[in-house]
Amino acid sequence: MTSLHPQAVLFDLDGTLIDTAPEFIEISKRLREEAGLQPIDETLIWHSVSNGAVGMVQVAMGLPIDSPEIEHWRNRFLTHYEADLGNLSQPYPGLVDLIAEFQRHNLQWGVVTNKLARFARPLMARMSFQPQASVIVTPDDVDQPKPHPEAIVLACERLQCHPARTIYVGDHSRDIEAGRAAGCTTVAAAYGYLAKGESAFDWGADHVVNSSIELVHYIEELLAWQ
Repeated sequence: MTSLHPQAVLFDLDGTLIDTAPEFIEISKRLREEAGLQPIDETLIWHSVSNGAVGMVQVAMGLPIDSPEIEHWRNRFLTHYEADLGNLSQPYPGLVDLIAEFQRHNLQWGVVTNKLARFARPLMARMSFQPQASVIVTPDDVDQPKPHPEAIVLACERLQCHPARTIYVGDHSRDIEAGRAAGCTTVAAAYGYLAKGESAFDWGADHVVNSSIELVHYIEELLAWQ
């Protein structure tokens, strides 16, 4: 059993804390309908969520990265997303109850995401977390987003907690790279939006969890030793 006594837990957002893929899949369907295209396998979108709007548009519309059409469809994608933000998203199983326990253990929590603030903050406000996140750091708050550690370091500063006593959980290699560079204990969320054939065990995280329930158990074990 690790001797870590955490002061804070920080989460990546999409694919780690909240399952947002159903919204992106629905938007991708709409875009293909607008373009008169046939439906595609939904799992292709699921695997591309971590690549952001441009990456999902590429997959959804079957466009090369240098296509002049990408910007048009990206704007359509974001318009749809902002209009119905949070309607089909929900926290992963067990995480609402876990966060409710944080207050009893005097444990702070927050979000460090590469999702823009105009989407991240309203999405978090719609979720049922209590207490709410004490800090939400987005690319709008820093000069260099993940995999650079700046955003995680900033979150720790705002929470007044030491990175060495902070857990950072994410579902992409850049999350683990950023967390390690910041000096945090890193947890790879293998249940998130990994690319097809990708393994979270290759990222060098301190711990890997295969489900959000497994993540709950891991953190609960740490808290039980405090």
